[in-house]
Amino acid sequence: MNKNIFIALLVFSLISFSCASLKNKNNNKLYETTWELEYISGPRIAFQGLYPDKKPTISFNKETQKVEGNNSCNGYSASYTLERESISFSDPGPSTMMYCGQGEQVFLNTIEKVNKFSIDEEGKLNLQINEVPIMRFKKTE
Repeated sequence: MNKNIFIALLVFSLISFSCASLKNKNNNKLYETTWELEYISGPRIAFQGLYPDKKPTISFNKETQKVEGNNSCNGYSASYTLERESISFSDPGPSTMMYCGQGEQVFLNTIEKVNKFSIDEEGKLNLQINEVPIMRFKKTE
């Protein structure tokens, strides 16, 4: 009987460790790349109309726990908190003050609502509200 309990605990431990390492592997895919926005939900303006010249980007720095990028017009930086598939962003810090249309504000307002992320089978980063993707990024590097 004790042998069966030991084997069951061993199997359970291995499965738990495997699931945790898969989540960490997904988290590690965030780093060492720049992600370019290819979809954003919500605005009534077409994506190409929001970002006619330059699409927003985001890069995650694991050591400083900051994201940096361009919101289509101005640079930004913000802190982020990551725990498994949950993610949240602080308000973006000071940036340059050029005005380039509505796209910048749509991007900044949308990213504040994000509370989860996933990387899909195509390798695309989905920032989500609960289970609903509201922003999708592709790797640029």
